[in-house]
Amino acid sequence: MRDKPYFIAEIAQAHDGSLGILHSYIDAVAKTGVQAIKFQMHIAEAESSIHEPFRVKFSYEDATRFDYWKRMEFTFEQWQGIKKHCDEVGLDFICSPFSNAAVDWLEKLDVKAYKVGSGEVSNFLLLDKIIETKKPIIISSGMSSFSELDQVVDYLKSKAADFSILQCTTAYPTLPHQYGLNLIPELKARYNIPVGFSDHSAKTATGIAAVALGAEILEFHVVFDRAMFGPDAIASLTLEETKQLVEGATAIFEAQSQPIDKNNTEAFTTLKSIFEKSLAVNKDLPEGHTITFEDLEHKKPTGYGIPARDYQTVIGKKLSKDKSQWDFLNEDDLP
Repeated sequence: MRDKPYFIAEIAQAHDGSLGILHSYIDAVAKTGVQAIKFQMHIAEAESSIHEPFRVKFSYEDATRFDYWKRMEFTFEQWQGIKKHCDEVGLDFICSPFSNAAVDWLEKLDVKAYKVGSGEVSNFLLLDKIIETKKPIIISSGMSSFSELDQVVDYLKSKAADFSILQCTTAYPTLPHQYGLNLIPELKARYNIPVGFSDHSAKTATGIAAVALGAEILEFHVVFDRAMFGPDAIASLTLEETKQLVEGATAIFEAQSQPIDKNNTEAFTTLKSIFEKSLAVNKDLPEGHTITFEDLEHKKPTGYGIPARDYQTVIGKKLSKDKSQWDFLNEDDLP
């Protein structure tokens, strides 16, 4: 059983096609406390065409979306170096393939798990290719309805696939009214499988809230600085924010796994003896005086007088002896 959520820091295209920057991200992510780093493997000719439109026209140097994917490519030999670097720093190498050709490469690289992006959930050609690998599969639910997810889940279960689902909203950045945190427990109850959260909010609080609601996996984009160039930078966490998320979400995960029994107060026995109080009188009172509410005070510690919680039992009773101001009030002071 895990002692913290499974944290996946996604690089995606934050490297902007630079192998050097990509390797810099590996070193930086390894210092944040996450267990996995995720990439996207793009082989332009296999996955795209010149007819693919830009999601957002952000690029100053790519005439088409195809050109952009081409620029994001690395050779197989370069991917081997990337995988080796991840192994050396102790990060699980996870990747989203966008073609069957990419799956072939990733199998040769011995990828730890496959992430299926929101746009690929209904792509059964790709799903079957991934299922055949017997590797764990992480499904993003960003653009899928429940009826579509039902179909995919039934199919994956029929194939005995090892898979999980992430609640995700395909919006960059995701705004609070789009988080869909309510879907985390709903997905768990509906499918009875591990459920997580794929975040594009650029807020640490979102992932922490997701864990509080039952997320076991947290995936999020990371970037050196949100002012950097790229389509996902504005929806990413910085490396320092990633450390904060890991710390906060781990604490909540531990809390979730250690429920408190409110009926068991044994751990507070000593503290209760210190902080709970006994009844006392707040003025000099003569023998035979009838005690009123205005005569009473409560003083620490407990055990030196009638418990303060029982004050109503002494109202209207007469003192059997003189009492000085601030004396504790005990049963033998009353007839």
